[in-house]
Amino acid sequence: MRDIDTSVITETIKDMCLKANIELADDVSSKIICAKTQETTELGKLVLSQLTENMEIAKKELIPICQDTGMAVIFIEVGQDVHLTGAPLEDAINEGVRRGYTEGFLRKSVVGDPLLRVNTGDNTPAVIHTRIVPGENVSITLAPKGFGSENMSRVYMLKPAEGIEGVKAAVLDAVKLAGPNACPPMVIGVGIGGTFEKCALLAKKALTRNLDEPSPLPHIAALEKELLEKINEMDIGPGGLGGKTTALGVNIETFPTHIAGLPVAVNICCHVNRHVTRMI
Repeated sequence: MRDIDTSVITETIKDMCLKANIELADDVSSKIICAKTQETTELGKLVLSQLTENMEIAKKELIPICQDTGMAVIFIEVGQDVHLTGAPLEDAINEGVRRGYTEGFLRKSVVGDPLLRVNTGDNTPAVIHTRIVPGENVSITLAPKGFGSENMSRVYMLKPAEGIEGVKAAVLDAVKLAGPNACPPMVIGVGIGGTFEKCALLAKKALTRNLDEPSPLPHIAALEKELLEKINEMDIGPGGLGGKTTALGVNIETFPTHIAGLPVAVNICCHVNRHVTRMI
């Protein structure tokens, strides 16, 4: 049994909030830089050059990559041989988000009630997904999610008979409907299977997977590749101004489902696909 005081989790998440909002992960930034050399349209090249310059300025000046610093989404895996001491886990997580966003002067975008719309003032609460796993470590992934792209996301409850072609049609439909509103080039997370809420969680988690790591399932890796090619043929392009770089990547996660269902969720992220992982 390993004791971990949750104050360590608080400090870790505070630092992660700053890191994620100021510096894109290498897998995302390298895709943008690569896309700049491969784009064929002049407007597309210009937009990608501006995105690259923006990344460099943010990293150098220690300022946010995007003015929408998102709602904090936390995936935390706690080893079953860990004994957490100190403040309750969710309180510790939210305190880390509060400190990160207030001390880092990051925009606070969370309202306490979805209808009354009063800002909480510190970007809490975070959306927290907790899993108990084997071992004596705590793994934390932070993914601040901006809502320009989040609002473009969709869930499709397909019939099993629609099969893989139905899945393709759903993903392409979601991207087409998003168009320029999701600040392309996009990163597209797809969840297939489970239930209504499970497929959405899978899609969100898919956005945190390294874009250079295809699915370990051959048929899903092939589907990721095919969808990315089809999406980049849509001519939405960087900034929605046309071009071959509509998406930087498509990541798909799957889960067993019911014999009567084929749930599909498409969680779209803009080019600022922020994600940081730390192990304690």
